[in-house]
Amino acid sequence: MNRNQLLLSAAALLSLASTPVLAQAKDAAARVTETVRTLASDAFEGRAPGTAGEKRTIDYLVARFQALGLEPAGPNGRWVQEVPLLHTRLGAATRLAFKGPEGAAPLVAGKDLYLSTIRPDDVARVDAPVVFVGYGAKAPERGWDDFKNVDVRGKVVVFLVNDPDFHAEPGEPVAGKFGGRTMTYYGRWTYKFEEAARQGAVGALIVHETAGAGYGWNVVVSPGGENYDIDRRPEDLTSVRLQGWLADAAARRLFAFASLDLDKLKAAARSPDFRPVELKGVTFQAEMPASHEVVTSHNVLARIPGARRPDEVVMFGAHWDAYGKGAPDALGRIYRPGANDDALGVAGMIEIARRMKAGPPPARSVVFAAWTAEERGLLGSEYYAANPVYPMDKTVANLTLDVLQTAGPANDVVLVGKGQNTLEDDMARVAATQGRRVTPEGLPERGLFYRADHFSFAKRGVPVLLIMGIAGASDLKQGGTAAGQAWIDAYTGSCYHQACDAWSKDWNLAGALQDIALVGTIGKELAHGSAWPAWKPGSEFGKLRTRSAVPAAAAHGVSR
Repeated sequence: MNRNQLLLSAAALLSLASTPVLAQAKDAAARVTETVRTLASDAFEGRAPGTAGEKRTIDYLVARFQALGLEPAGPNGRWVQEVPLLHTRLGAATRLAFKGPEGAAPLVAGKDLYLSTIRPDDVARVDAPVVFVGYGAKAPERGWDDFKNVDVRGKVVVFLVNDPDFHAEPGEPVAGKFGGRTMTYYGRWTYKFEEAARQGAVGALIVHETAGAGYGWNVVVSPGGENYDIDRRPEDLTSVRLQGWLADAAARRLFAFASLDLDKLKAAARSPDFRPVELKGVTFQAEMPASHEVVTSHNVLARIPGARRPDEVVMFGAHWDAYGKGAPDALGRIYRPGANDDALGVAGMIEIARRMKAGPPPARSVVFAAWTAEERGLLGSEYYAANPVYPMDKTVANLTLDVLQTAGPANDVVLVGKGQNTLEDDMARVAATQGRRVTPEGLPERGLFYRADHFSFAKRGVPVLLIMGIAGASDLKQGGTAAGQAWIDAYTGSCYHQACDAWSKDWNLAGALQDIALVGTIGKELAHGSAWPAWKPGSEFGKLRTRSAVPAAAAHGVSR
């Protein structure tokens, strides 16, 4: 597909016949394309936090917002919010093995397991007993506790990925206790490492399986031993010295080393009576040099001030960071440029800002946030949410763009997190005006509702809406859901977090522009109206919303 075909396909998505509107669609496609090509170019070096690529990215984004006539929205009238990050990288292991009564079983980093650290240690060192903790869920509201007060301080805990009911058969006691095929936060790797720290463990390993994780081993190892965390005081550091993943084959060898059957333990872990199982006589031994530095990264914040209620904020978000420099791929490419993840989301957000700035002033302020360090655990958005420029109880909604499908116009839009809040009703209404319908995410086991920057706001009660193209197969106008799934399989199987996540002339941005227009319309309505989206009954986030700033009469739907 050549450039003109690409732009015309974007125009066709809107099913608009008039020459002026066709021209506008072509112009929008050209602007979005140029933004992605720039951010994903080698000059930006893969946009890793704390690198020269970050500086170029921040300068570029600030210049774009300035050119649109937006105002700085960061602390003290600045365009940026500084985010102090601990940056670590592990070197080659000098010792890496499971040791048991019959000797040691050496491990190969990158093949048998993947490790990183978020501690500022010169050497990451662990020599400790191993305990299997099932899914590691401590969920009193669900009547579930995998730890049963078993002391795992100073030990290495091994988890299963996802939730206890992910593999549950009908009739099992655990069935329906969590989300079934829909992952809850208890199933996320971030939760498991956090819980390991709360329990005082010194090591944490998750047994990888593609179905439960939502991605393959290639994604697990893509950071190359590098990690980031918020820079913390010594007393707030995690106890976990090494954290990571075990490949399935290595995990089976580990449990066999202790005369245990992993499949039987997986079945046992689906029972509420499960108790941690110590791998008797087995220790995990690892010693790896570690480099560490504190870097100052940046969230970029721009705004259109509200004309009547400037203290109320509608927020759009996308993350500017990608995975930086890595080992050469088969084509010799060393930068992992994140063209789709998430340069395309950033480009979409800038396009929304352009359209809103060109219109009448909104009643509420509109903030456009380009986050750092999303790929390292939502760190930039989490830092903002913990240190907000605009109070959470005055933040009306967060609308996030993170990975948009590039396979063409679709008959539907995929909803991530069905049943969470009333923004999904607005999504359905606006999609209908585009001739589209809403389809709930087809891959809920991937836990995408907990894997993007909007989650930092949901945790604090702010209603959120996420557009993420890998959440389920789009019903494409050419090829239907089979073609949509083929796009997801190709992207997540080969290019997600890899060097081939690069701009391509074969991209068809029609579907992406549909989603950008949809999110932009919802945000515009909120910004010009007075309604406050509400969490739906049953959402775990509803109780977190501070209601003092939400007028009861305006707590449902979008005021238009």
